[in-house]
Amino acid sequence: NGKLHIGHALNKVLKDMIVKSKQLAGFDAQYIPGWDCHGLPIELNVEKKVGKAGHKVTAKEFRQHCREFAIGHVENQKADFQRLGVLGDWDNPYLTMNFQQEADIIRSLGKIAANGHLHQGLKPVHWCMDCGSALAEAEVEYEDKQSHAVDVAFAVQDVANFAQRANLTNAPAAVDFVIWTTTPWTLPANQAVSLHPELIYVVVQATIEQQTRVLVLAQALYEATLARYQAEDIQVLAEVAGAAFEGVALQHPFYERNVPVIVGEHVTADAGTGAVHTAPGHGHDDFVVGKKYNLKVDNPVDNNGVFLPNTPLFAGMHVNKANEPIIETLKANNRLLAHVKIKHSYPHCWRHKTPIIFRATPQWFISMDAKGLRQNALNAIENEISFVPDWGKNRIQAMIEGRPDWCISRQRTWGVPIPFFVHKDTNELHPRTPELIEEVAKLIEQEGIDAWFNREAKDFIGEDAEQYNAVRDTLDVWFDSGTTHYAVLEQREELESPADLYLEGSDQHRGWFQSSLLTSMAIHNRAPYKALLTHGFTVDENGRKLSKSLGNYIPLEEIIKQLGADGLRLYVASSDY
Repeated sequence: NGKLHIGHALNKVLKDMIVKSKQLAGFDAQYIPGWDCHGLPIELNVEKKVGKAGHKVTAKEFRQHCREFAIGHVENQKADFQRLGVLGDWDNPYLTMNFQQEADIIRSLGKIAANGHLHQGLKPVHWCMDCGSALAEAEVEYEDKQSHAVDVAFAVQDVANFAQRANLTNAPAAVDFVIWTTTPWTLPANQAVSLHPELIYVVVQATIEQQTRVLVLAQALYEATLARYQAEDIQVLAEVAGAAFEGVALQHPFYERNVPVIVGEHVTADAGTGAVHTAPGHGHDDFVVGKKYNLKVDNPVDNNGVFLPNTPLFAGMHVNKANEPIIETLKANNRLLAHVKIKHSYPHCWRHKTPIIFRATPQWFISMDAKGLRQNALNAIENEISFVPDWGKNRIQAMIEGRPDWCISRQRTWGVPIPFFVHKDTNELHPRTPELIEEVAKLIEQEGIDAWFNREAKDFIGEDAEQYNAVRDTLDVWFDSGTTHYAVLEQREELESPADLYLEGSDQHRGWFQSSLLTSMAIHNRAPYKALLTHGFTVDENGRKLSKSLGNYIPLEEIIKQLGADGLRLYVASSDY
């Protein structure tokens, strides 16, 4: 990640002081420096120089360029760390792109698969349209964004049946269930409307823009909602619990599609209308409730955020450009009750600083609950690990409690492969998977990751290749760094496993601390570290974190020119980290 700044110095000097003080106290405290070498930041830099893989250069050449780029930065950073006076085995660091380590990363994946923690699924994941890939939880940050907020009416198909359920003596001419959403572009993928089974809903008649309409809205929200529509002559016709409407058939607002009313605990009366537009291909809660009702997981959007050619009305449009045409279509169909622009907190890609989308794609996941991984990790936090400062415990605990399954697959070129063979019909892994993993790992020890990418399925499984697809995804780089307890601690004689201490900035409770804990629990059912130490961030005069993207950091060499390395070390030693 480029030139070193004072944040790197804080981290490395703290580590160095601990290692040296333990050495002086008579312990054999070895320090092995290391670098994560795969992943998107390097790909993006290499793309600027040589273009995308498979365009001007082959994928193999592209990977070679990435390797050279990483080596150059490792050498630069190594010199800077040594200038800081950090003692370590600088001639023999670990690099995740060393052939041996790439092989051991794959072996650790094999162990996690053998222990039953891995599954493949079509699931909505955080997707960056600029990266063209899934993102890990740790790669998502929340920023304010302006969005289109719309209230959309879904018409009831059988009004007589609806009137019966709502105990109305006279059936109205027409009834609409109203949803509120800040992502109109997801409406083409809508498969249902969700209500909370126990919330009370009102059937209310009102005049809106000189039209008499009968709407279904949450009782707790209907007055605020009708005020938004500037409604008049308001009359409540019935009050009914959401469960009574389960299975009511609605009409999609612009497609010939039946949309059922379903019920789910994820619906709240905090904002909107109390009825939730449900697109299992574009949201986690929608996906979970959709599974229960066997809804289609429809994702009409490609890797770059463009509607697929077979999407009626909006084919070929980018999702960011589709909101207005969708809103116009709703207006033309008399389905739009309100439209405003709002500012709200929205997930962004931490690299591109651009808004991301949720989209369902086939990915590989480490399951948090299939084999009790979440609970085991929480037990380890409670019983095995000490925390400095102690608030680190609550922080990582809360994150593990609330996190979804870990999506470990990426659709990239420069990364450790997921060397699986998946049956074309059943989606099952090849029965010889454990042996095949070891076979691939041995080849990678000799040739690096190209050993997998340059061979075909038949080279490994012979005639079975007709029934099986070779997976071409790469691993999330958090998996590379998260398995260093296996690929470094356990493979080096001078080190111990579990480690005495992992020490990083407070952002790593959602990053490396967590990926290390989860992979170690999945392989050995124990924590990879006995203690976690968390330090803060170096900030500028306005309290903002020093970062390259903000351009507010001072290069390390400038500080060392002024203070010398010892002056800088003294500054770190005297700060309340």
